[in-house]
Amino acid sequence: MRIALMVLRMFFRAIIFTIMIGWYGKHDKYSEEQRYNLIRKATLQANHAGRITIVAYGTENIPQKSGFIMFPNHQGLYDVLGLIESCSIPFSIVMKKEAGNVILLKQVVNCLKGQLIDRNDIRQGLSVINKMTEEVQNGRNYVIFAEGTRTRNKNELLEFKGGSFKAAMNAKCPIVPVALVDSYKPFDENTIQPVTVQVHYLSPILFEEYAGKKSIEIAKMVRERISDVIVKYENVN
Repeated sequence: MRIALMVLRMFFRAIIFTIMIGWYGKHDKYSEEQRYNLIRKATLQANHAGRITIVAYGTENIPQKSGFIMFPNHQGLYDVLGLIESCSIPFSIVMKKEAGNVILLKQVVNCLKGQLIDRNDIRQGLSVINKMTEEVQNGRNYVIFAEGTRTRNKNELLEFKGGSFKAAMNAKCPIVPVALVDSYKPFDENTIQPVTVQVHYLSPILFEEYAGKKSIEIAKMVRERISDVIVKYENVN
């Protein structure tokens, strides 16, 4: 219902944004900042049309120097929109290959020069990790969902997969844990009532802090930090 509301309230603008995002994604003449700013502008208007409020905490924890990876928990298709509105620094994204079949999401991933990963193809997955490592070393930023798939139980977390952290380990880059709270509500609840999504950017974990740790140990550490934020929210509410 909320997606329908978004479309109805910004019908003509949605058509224009879809065309522009597709065009920007097909032409390399646009800078990463230009592509990201276009998608962010569309996201801000879509959130307003959908009666969604984003409350961001800890934006000062987002590294000002590019070449980092953010690891949020994964609650649903809406997650990326919450990150885009609250993060002014351009980033790209790694998503499962099935996202390439979702209209508009496919164009967004392409415009962000993101990557689709096949969880059933180890060789292709390694190729994505290697490319991601190289790009992060060259100053690009990424978002990857370490759970591998979205949770089906509101604010509860799934286990974080160690393999998701290989690119960060190889690039020796800052890891930014991100706690998404109530991000499942916009698209997974059949209502158009106003909704608030919280995005908590936690302190970066620098390479010196995780050097020498195994990927599963890093995954556990990041998960625990995100879980602490969500547990505090649940206890208050």
